[in-house]
Amino acid sequence: MSDPKDARPTLPGLYARGEAEGVTGTEIAAMVVSVVWVCLSGWYFLNVPTAESGALRFLLAVMVIVMPVAMIWVAALAIRAARVMRAESARLQAAIDAIRQAYVAQAQSGKGQPPHPALVKRLDDIAGAQKNLEGTLAMLGGIRQAGGATGALPAPDRPDGDHQPTLSLGTPAEALQPPLPNEDYIRALHFPETAEDEAGFAALRRALKDRGTAKLIQAAQDVLTLMSQDGIYMDDLRPDMARPETWRAFAKGERGRAIAALGGIRDRSSLALAAGRMREDPIFRDAAHHFLRRFDNSFAGFEPGATDEDISAFAMTRTSRAFMLLGRVAGTFD
Repeated sequence: MSDPKDARPTLPGLYARGEAEGVTGTEIAAMVVSVVWVCLSGWYFLNVPTAESGALRFLLAVMVIVMPVAMIWVAALAIRAARVMRAESARLQAAIDAIRQAYVAQAQSGKGQPPHPALVKRLDDIAGAQKNLEGTLAMLGGIRQAGGATGALPAPDRPDGDHQPTLSLGTPAEALQPPLPNEDYIRALHFPETAEDEAGFAALRRALKDRGTAKLIQAAQDVLTLMSQDGIYMDDLRPDMARPETWRAFAKGERGRAIAALGGIRDRSSLALAAGRMREDPIFRDAAHHFLRRFDNSFAGFEPGATDEDISAFAMTRTSRAFMLLGRVAGTFD
């Protein structure tokens, strides 16, 4: 768990928009090029005789002189606008990081005190920029939005005593389903990238027809939704990747330090937020342990038929990142 003293300090003026930029190198370069072009083209029309009449010659001169200058300044303004947008994006990300660190520090030292009003206001200010980062988890007919809206969900887990429909000879209907390809399994556990990710949604629909994979997808969606409420998003995490041999050892039942490399999440604020939620929220704790069990069972069935490349791709999915984070919090790798 992170120490408040380790939190990165907020630099003075971090949240200020800053003074408007003056003339930059881009504008100076555009000005120089414009002047050079006007001088060269003006000299040409003043000193080189042409066959055009006076009115046509004037119109041609305006087009040759003015239009390139206008294009030069359009390009210069576009470069300036792109630079401003990059600066605003960096400022927003810095604000989010600083506020998350402040929230963790207050949660560790406040002992139940309500958050500072300024912190609440700042969180509200950036909520609009954050709320859609995991919105891509929404799936047609299957995934709930993080805001609490409920869509059609995969069938809830049933007790082991409940049976699937059987055929006349006693064969479960699901036994006739073709095995789920590894590519679809991996793609489904990463969830669709955007609302237009047709390949991602197609893989997800195929994976939901497999009962075991559907249970893992449901459990993963539940914990991702709960963690998003604390501002923990899998796309923000950059884990240290373990070797396929370590994943195979996990599938075969190894636990503890032998597979410690699987706990590659090092983001201290995310770990602290998840650990605090695990202690204080029984719903989150139950969902996390249920997800870890489903992940264990599902990966044990996936590993024997997977190549090392398949396992490496599997380890990069959002579901695997959630396992790395929650596994560290739950002590799976201790």
